[in-house]
Amino acid sequence: MGTFLNDDWKKDRIASANHGENPMVIAKMKRGFAVIGDTQFLPGYCVLLPLVKVNTLNDLGYMQRSEYLLDMSLIGDAIQEVCNPIKVNYSIYGNTDNFLHAHIFPRYEWELEEKKTKPDWLYSSDNWTDNKYQYTDVKHLEIKEKLSKKLHQLMKDVY
Repeated sequence: MGTFLNDDWKKDRIASANHGENPMVIAKMKRGFAVIGDTQFLPGYCVLLPLVKVNTLNDLGYMQRSEYLLDMSLIGDAIQEVCNPIKVNYSIYGNTDNFLHAHIFPRYEWELEEKKTKPDWLYSSDNWTDNKYQYTDVKHLEIKEKLSKKLHQLMKDVY
């Protein structure tokens, strides 16, 4: 799984998660799938995909929105516990990938001062594309498994 032979799951990350074919899934949650980020230049970076493809948060009913945002915050709690960042940033855009998904970024003391106060997206494009930062089981499976275990514990307490 470290180097994926077949990346077809990336064509529709939500459908592949629903079919058990998305290797990045950490946990199925109440309103979405917690997945480890494709890039790990900020270790523990995760994404929350919805269970059903919608364009924006506003396309969900009020209860579904509440559950989605709670799921998002639980991923942040798991990252906080496992990765011990100084804070966790949350963002929902949908500009590049035109479907609802939330980014959950840990932020660390070791980051350069000029980066700490800026959005994660302002990191060099190399951080998003360089192979040394791409998820592999060899480098990142341990953190993925720890996040999964913690997230499942949190969900038991909340749901």
